[in-house]
Amino acid sequence: MVLLVALAAYLLGSLVAGVLYSRARGEDIRDRDLPGGSGTYRQYGLAAALAVAAADVLKGVVAALLARLLTPDATWVAALFVVLGHCYPVFFRFRGGGGIAPLLGALLVTAPLALAGMLAAGLLLIPLYRATLQKRLGLNAVPFATAAVLPLGLLLAARFGGLADLLAGAGVMAVRALHLLAPRKRAI
Repeated sequence: MVLLVALAAYLLGSLVAGVLYSRARGEDIRDRDLPGGSGTYRQYGLAAALAVAAADVLKGVVAALLARLLTPDATWVAALFVVLGHCYPVFFRFRGGGGIAPLLGALLVTAPLALAGMLAAGLLLIPLYRATLQKRLGLNAVPFATAAVLPLGLLLAARFGGLADLLAGAGVMAVRALHLLAPRKRAI
């Protein structure tokens, strides 16, 4: 059953909403920008960005709920594989988004307290980072905050969730690290 959950979550994650939206418009957003909510906002506006972000969060929620229904002790599998699918989608030549939105959706179901702590820390860290380190490091604020806050999420998941949430967080941290280090086209 765990393999079925992993496969379903990966395939669900592979439905990258930004790519689907841009292709419906006869384009591929990845030629100009990243396929997440921020890239969609820059290319198509606020309404499209909100729809893309909501769809990507929703697939994380659906994957986690499916796992909770079929294998309650392995919801971490769904969280990990929905993010893997989003970052490396089988339907789009393994070129996807950053995985933040589906991770948020999966954590909303599997570890809501850890998610709340991560969001609070991220909201505090982003303005501080922009004011101090962004010019020197040259990284966007959201990916930096995500990489910095995920260890806090691990600690919170271990404290309020358990070993399964800790494993999911560690796996997602590894996926995010690989995805952040991979060469990408920069936004125009």
